[in-house]
Amino acid sequence: MSHFSQIKTQIRNLPSLKSALDDLDIDWKSGPREVRGYKGLTHTAEVVIEQDNGYDIGFAWNGQSYELVSDLQFWKQDSPVDYFLSKVTQRYAYHTIVNESAQKGFQVSEQKRNQDGSIRLVLQRWSA
Repeated sequence: MSHFSQIKTQIRNLPSLKSALDDLDIDWKSGPREVRGYKGLTHTAEVVIEQDNGYDIGFAWNGQSYELVSDLQFWKQDSPVDYFLSKVTQRYAYHTIVNESAQKGFQVSEQKRNQDGSIRLVLQRWSA
């Protein structure tokens, strides 16, 4: 029997999540919207990724973070769930760091993607 799985994340900032999905060229819809599941079941989420098979992926606020909500039996992405979440989380962290740093007067002076897929950022702040 299929059902919704809820996978906890450390994602807490909705604008950074949306920017991360944009970076990954993932077509998403802003909510609250219904995530479609097995036998017409739905779950409300703030971000919904519609899949061609009629079963969606969502990010729903649980009071502390945005958890991934989906019926994993009908997962139809190019990569497995773990890898998908890893890519989203990396881009989310990037946007969170850049945005928080900018609020404190820093700007990115150097950015490099390493062979292992990690990103090296150098931030600087000028003081008068």
